[in-house]
Amino acid sequence: MQRMVAVILAAGQGTRMKSQKPKVLHPVAGLPMIHYPLNLLDKLGVARTIIVVGHQKEEVRKALEGRKVEIVSQAEQLGTGHAVLQVKPILSRSRGTILILCGDTPLLTAGTVGQLIKTHKGQNADVTLLTTTVPDPRGYGRIVRDDEGRVTRIVEERDASPVERQIQEINTGVYCFDASFLFEALEKVKNDNAKKEYYLTDVVKIAVDQRKAVASVFATNAEETEGINNRIDLARAERVVRRRIIETLMLEGVTVIDPDSTYIDATVTIGPDTTVYPGATLEGRTTIGRNCLIGPHVRIADSTIADAAAVRDSTVVVGSQVGRGAVVGPFAHLRPGSVLMEDVRVGNYVEVKKTTLGAGTKANHLSYLGDATIGKRVNIGAGTITCNYDGRKKHPTTIEDEAFIGSDTQFIAPVTVGRGALVAAGTTVTDDVPPRALAISRVPQMNREEYVKARREGKIASGKKPPARRKPVEFDEIAEMPLIGKFERFAVSYEEAFFSKFKELLAREIPEARMERLEEFVAFVRRLSSVYQALSLPDLLRRILDETRFLHWVQSAPTKRSGAETEAWMDEVKSLLSLADRRL
Repeated sequence: MQRMVAVILAAGQGTRMKSQKPKVLHPVAGLPMIHYPLNLLDKLGVARTIIVVGHQKEEVRKALEGRKVEIVSQAEQLGTGHAVLQVKPILSRSRGTILILCGDTPLLTAGTVGQLIKTHKGQNADVTLLTTTVPDPRGYGRIVRDDEGRVTRIVEERDASPVERQIQEINTGVYCFDASFLFEALEKVKNDNAKKEYYLTDVVKIAVDQRKAVASVFATNAEETEGINNRIDLARAERVVRRRIIETLMLEGVTVIDPDSTYIDATVTIGPDTTVYPGATLEGRTTIGRNCLIGPHVRIADSTIADAAAVRDSTVVVGSQVGRGAVVGPFAHLRPGSVLMEDVRVGNYVEVKKTTLGAGTKANHLSYLGDATIGKRVNIGAGTITCNYDGRKKHPTTIEDEAFIGSDTQFIAPVTVGRGALVAAGTTVTDDVPPRALAISRVPQMNREEYVKARREGKIASGKKPPARRKPVEFDEIAEMPLIGKFERFAVSYEEAFFSKFKELLAREIPEARMERLEEFVAFVRRLSSVYQALSLPDLLRRILDETRFLHWVQSAPTKRSGAETEAWMDEVKSLLSLADRRL
């Protein structure tokens, strides 16, 4: 077998990270760092990759689901040489090159590793190692060379002499080995060192002693060879990767106004001619199209933003889709499951959750839209709320195309508003609204004349209200008004005049023998009106017709009846209400 095999060492605990999470799973620009060497190998076309895991191996294995890799376990962490030896059973017949990488080096580039492979093959070497120099080599193994500059061995920090510790050329932990030589040499590695571990670096000394061909490649950019050992290293790597991501995007036609204050994950894609303002954070599986505007201090995660859309200042978009030409924000919040079709407007302090807004729909101010399906060209007034939660479960709201929703409207879900309907400002919608209908529910306005003057002159005690002057109901005056207008006029404070006229109206159609029931019904409505003073007459009548509430009210009425009598009385009351509805 002559093809190249890569082995990634990822068994270490990473104690200096001070974390319960395996070191190789800490994210760098949105990706667990173990994925960076894997992505590098994909670029190099390496067909087979083996990962050696140990500490919290099941978590590492789970993070690698979906990647084409083989996983080998190192039960005891006895050093890098011991880790590589764990792959021998599945590579014992290999005769090609084995590339060794570390799982905590996310900054390595395909260009540098490609040069290492090219040198190894070009010089027909048995061992080729990647080296570099750093100003402070503490903690790294040093490259020891002879007078002719040939590598003779690698000495670890703990085992180095004072003179050897002055060497600035370090081992990066990246190697190419001839497979047959590697496993033969590993059997000879001993643990007679300060840490009592089996070092992979000892294979270099064995190769020199056996006069094998040992080559080296110098990495001119030491930054990319840096491993991650603690949170400081992690932050440094994050900055480097973020800079690379942003520079790549800028070369592809994206404008990033201030790269130093912009955070873009490795998994984000952005189309040309899009502008990203300072403070933006773009995370996860996010796709942003062409000619978009991403405003200052915007956060977008796992979302799709179509061409020519704008996400304005301080807006949060998570798990959502924003259609072509849509505008979101400033200070808006799209929660998971939100879908905005083309040319939608979602403005200041609007929160949307698991809701679809059809093309051309606008919700420009101060609203909450949750678990809703909203059609095309709908206007959502300021202060609109979908009351989707009843304390136990969520319920949907449906608003069909071209409906107009006035300000300060509440929808008590589940409820549907028909196409082209108009919901008046200040309405609480508890029942479905038919297409092209007007829905309105308001407490009647009462103007207390001269109240301010009287209070200023001390004629009214603080906190007390003067009696309201109400316009009496003129029944004949409104006989020809539309039904809803009649209801509005009749609803004023439940005046005595109304009950008198209401009784008179019904009496015209009721035989003398049934007048006793009529008196009882009017008294019943009068009693309810005193309890439910906030309700308009239409709402009161609807509540009476509600089977559950109606039965409760009937049973609580002064006259005690049997079950059969109650049903008969209910039928009569419904008949009276139906008659009243026709007459009104």
